[in-house]
Amino acid sequence: MRILFYDTKNYDRVSFEQQLSNFPGIEIEYVKGDLAPKSAVMAKGYDAVCAFVSSDVGDETLKVLHENGVHLVLMRCAGFNNVDLEAAKRLGIKVFRVPGYSPEAVAEHAMMLALAANRHVHKSYVKVRENDFSLGGLMGINFYQKVAGIVGTGKIGAAMAQICHGFGMKVLAYDVYQNPSLDFVEYVSLDELLAQSDLVSLHCPLTEETYHLINRDTIRKMKDGVIFVNTSRGGLVKTDDLIEGIRAHKFFAVGLDVYEEESANVFEDRSDEILEHSTTARLLSFPNVIITSHQGFFTEEALSAISQTTLENAVVWEKGETSANEV
Repeated sequence: MRILFYDTKNYDRVSFEQQLSNFPGIEIEYVKGDLAPKSAVMAKGYDAVCAFVSSDVGDETLKVLHENGVHLVLMRCAGFNNVDLEAAKRLGIKVFRVPGYSPEAVAEHAMMLALAANRHVHKSYVKVRENDFSLGGLMGINFYQKVAGIVGTGKIGAAMAQICHGFGMKVLAYDVYQNPSLDFVEYVSLDELLAQSDLVSLHCPLTEETYHLINRDTIRKMKDGVIFVNTSRGGLVKTDDLIEGIRAHKFFAVGLDVYEEESANVFEDRSDEILEHSTTARLLSFPNVIITSHQGFFTEEALSAISQTTLENAVVWEKGETSANEV
């Protein structure tokens, strides 16, 4: 079985090559460019392509893949909102994903963002490097006995709830499906969660129903001085409304690992460029905002799980078996 691996980074190659000895029937070719309609033609002669969150797996791309004999799309991530599933089904292309590679990794990153933004670690780091040991502008709040609001209690949200509980926080949650393992969590409506929570953390998928879940109206329902974290999907938040709320001093701090405009930035070095007309640049201008580069998943354990599960998905497809990882 031949797989064309798009948008290859060095750590991707290392992780997958370490697993390949366990999958002798699979051959992988790595390319640096990402999957898109123009680059999809490169997949001619391959059985499958391996794509990521930044890839364009829309109708036009899938048509080109189909015309060139590709039958399988392996998403090496949990999300698949960038895949046109209706087009894939129509063209007979199967799509697999990696649903639970390391929920703890993302949850730990979410709490790191909350803590760092709350205690102004980004500012403190710069001050001390310049021999400024004063405490001005570094005041934070205790998380102990505060209220954490978890939006979405799947594997990642559940891990975040456990972390917040360990900090001695009261944990509220909102989800269509309640997680029975979280016996310490109180499920409430979204409005009630926003009104009561000192920390709001998003852990839900991006769907038509959740697109711009956080907007001007929902931000107004939040507590004044709330700490807001998003490590899920950028499209959950209407960025212009978030910026409006930041300027209105609604938020004590904001931590983002994902954002609407990230497609052109994610995993790329743009340090020599000027981000013209960029909402990302506007967000970075605020002293109480921390942004990281979609790195919540980025641990050794997670990369190992991603590569193993992706290759297992390929074997399942080749054998004609069924899997819960098919979308």
